[in-house]
Amino acid sequence: MAELDEIIHQPLRLRIMAALNALPTATGLEFAKLKKLTSATDGNLGAHIETLSKAGYVAVEKAFVGKKPQTTVTATAAGRAAFARHVAMLQEIIAAQPLE
Repeated sequence: MAELDEIIHQPLRLRIMAALNALPTATGLEFAKLKKLTSATDGNLGAHIETLSKAGYVAVEKAFVGKKPQTTVTATAAGRAAFARHVAMLQEIIAAQPLE
């Protein structure tokens, strides 16, 4: 049996990856929208995005829109593949449980 992806398995990172994987490929979410979707604090969300970025699972783009800074997070191809493997592993675990 394959192993769960320890990077994605953490609850907030799983929510981040689920939100990003629901979007079309190469479409990202602004930090503020991701914060609202995950109910995370700025610091906590930023730390987990950094972990996902270091693993190559997300790309982070910083830009200015008008005079306001804007951070957009996008799932990479490697991140989408890792998320799909993780979800398949969870489904395998659930399917292996006997029905009562």
